[in-house]
Amino acid sequence: MAVELRPLQSLRLWHDVNLDLVHQGGDLSSRQIAILLTIYLEAPPHTVRGLAQKLNVTKPVVTRALDTLGKLDYVTRRRDEADRRNVIIQRTVAGALAVERLGDIVTTRAKELPR
Repeated sequence: MAVELRPLQSLRLWHDVNLDLVHQGGDLSSRQIAILLTIYLEAPPHTVRGLAQKLNVTKPVVTRALDTLGKLDYVTRRRDEADRRNVIIQRTVAGALAVERLGDIVTTRAKELPR
């Protein structure tokens, strides 16, 4: 089911979702959220190299974002045994729950948009 929003509604939704995240103590950057959602919404495997290519940023930028996500237990990292140069990013239960909460916030806020 496609949902059509006017530009102002889209911005209101984006604003309200971000405001809720701030109120809940979320301090993830847009880049960190983009990486988190990529890991959870797209099929694995995910590597630092692959995420850097997808987001068009450097590997150190991805690594810094993953450091934060790792401290929150949203992802873990391990070396790829087949190619030790690669770092595999793995999902966690805490990360899955965080993404689910984010989805719930978006859904709730979208229902509250003025028509």
